[in-house]
Amino acid sequence: MRIGIIGAMDEEIHSMKHVFDFYGQCLYAQTTFYEGTYFDQEVVLCKSGVGKVNAAIAAQLLVDRFQVTHIIFTGVAGAVDPSLDIGDIVISTSAIQHDMDASKLSAQYPQGTIPMFDHPSDFIANEHLIQLADDAAQSLGDVAVVRGRILSGDQFIADGELVATYHEQFQGSCIEMEGAAVAQVCYLNEIPFVIVRSISDKANSEATVNFTEFTKLAAQRSSHIVEEMIKKL
Repeated sequence: MRIGIIGAMDEEIHSMKHVFDFYGQCLYAQTTFYEGTYFDQEVVLCKSGVGKVNAAIAAQLLVDRFQVTHIIFTGVAGAVDPSLDIGDIVISTSAIQHDMDASKLSAQYPQGTIPMFDHPSDFIANEHLIQLADDAAQSLGDVAVVRGRILSGDQFIADGELVATYHEQFQGSCIEMEGAAVAQVCYLNEIPFVIVRSISDKANSEATVNFTEFTKLAAQRSSHIVEEMIKKL
């Protein structure tokens, strides 16, 4: 078993860079990959960069170059479910691209549906990894932990009305910029995956300020969950 771990930003992988035992690193497609172990488990850690293209490249490289058997994406997100607060945890049940919109091409392609793609557009996370993440998240204490759909798109959302629309349209729990791309790569390569997100903002008019203020705390919580998951894997 070899676990691939992706974070989009430095803050999202900082903790793990300091607790894992690394024996090497290499550069592919301008992305640095750190190979190591944690509790005798083989791990490969990388910072993909922000956005779906960067995330997909990192995920495919983990599969092709490092032969990972599982992928975990960790980091922060904006809340879509109005019951969530800053610091709460979302564990993916699935992930979909909210900005994929070919609805004007055909009514059979509602927003979020990948056109002319003979597969589902809502990519289902691995049940075993979901359970491990849920169990690990409980160790955080007084933090809400939910399982839900991740919405991904190449936009930083800071619009309460749009968030309400997405919540109704997609029944999503949180919104971010990478997860569904990783999920699609994992689906096509038959790699089990899960996305673990800690809420840094509510994707509303205060999102920019909250994101800046709370990203470090939220990222630390996500990293803690991943570390606890690997111990149990």
